[in-house]
Amino acid sequence: MDDYTDNSATFGDRLAVAREAQGMTPAQLARRLGVRQDTLEAWEADRSEPRANRLQMLAGLLNVSLVWLMTGEGPGGPNLSTPPADPSTEIGAILSEMRDLRLDQVRLVERIARLEKRLKAQAGAA
Repeated sequence: MDDYTDNSATFGDRLAVAREAQGMTPAQLARRLGVRQDTLEAWEADRSEPRANRLQMLAGLLNVSLVWLMTGEGPGGPNLSTPPADPSTEIGAILSEMRDLRLDQVRLVERIARLEKRLKAQAGAA
């Protein structure tokens, strides 16, 4: 993304820059998030925005801070000076597995929250 600057960047710009910094295509990121590619492309084009749970997942997968992704402020943006790791190398494989684990962690936290909500509803009904 050649026209990216911190001052004028939108959420979609930051999302695209972070995705590219990780060496992912829109299709790859959409698949990891469990959304359709056109949904991700709409986010990058600022035609729509993800829900909070997807924002957390995006930040984890893209290895950026949630605050930076949402506002562009503070540390935690992508390191644009280093190229993404080659997935064919051992380091690339490890980094890819770590990103997958972060996504799994976010999904588990969301699942626990849903179960807690169900449990509270049952306790209130009893």
